[in-house]
Formats: sequence, C-alpha cells, structure tokens
Amino acid sequence: MKIVKSFRLWCLAFLCVLAVALVAAPSTASTQGRIAHLETLVKCPACDDLSVAQSNATSALAVREDITRRVKAGESDNKILTSLEATYGTSILLSPATSGLGSLLWLVPILVIVALVVAGVRLARRR
Repeated sequence: MKIVKSFRLWCLAFLCVLAVALVAAPSTASTQGRIAHLETLVKCPACDDLSVAQSNATSALAVREDITRRVKAGESDNKILTSLEATYGTSILLSPATSGLGSLLWLVPILVIVALVVAGVRLARRR
C-alpha cells in the first residue's frame, strides 16, 4: 500500500511538471513571438547544436533575417520550416521529424514511460 501511494505521488508530480512546461511554452500568437519561437527550432548552419536564436554567427544572422522576412510576409510556420529544410537539409531543424524514422524518436520514450507505469502498477498489485 505504501508503494502505491508513493507511485501516485510521483505520477502527480510528473503531471504537475508537465502542466508547468506546457503553460510556460512560448506563445506564437504575436509576430515577435512567432519569430522567437521559430528561431529556437532552427539550428545554426555553422554551429554545433546551437539554435539561430543563440548564435551570432553570420549564417545564423542570415537565417534569422530570412525567418523574420517570411513571418512578416505572412507565411505559415510549417512553410517556413519546410523551406529552410529544403535549403539547408533536414539537419537544420533541432527537433526530429514527426514522420518516418523520426517518429520513432518521439514514440520510443513515450512507450518506455508507459511500460514503466504498467510495470509499477503490476508490482504494486502483487504486494
């Protein structure tokens, strides 16, 4: 019974952290908000693992200007990211693709968490 209460407490803590992370996510409603959000998604072409928002390299500045120009022209976020991928290759995005093999990078951690929850519940029921 003690393990079940502890497990529930950990689940509640996880949900609270997840809720805070979702609430604290940047809003993409305004133009500046959209630009800032897109800059955090795109990798600096000349840097290792830095977004264009974090880098002051010439190539990062060029990408930032391109993003700003496209947002002000009214292009959608998806169209901007797709265009940057076509220009610089798939490695320009900091987050993996959500289709094809990239979907495995999203699904595997979720499946591991689900498996741990199921194992925890089964262990708690046995005791």
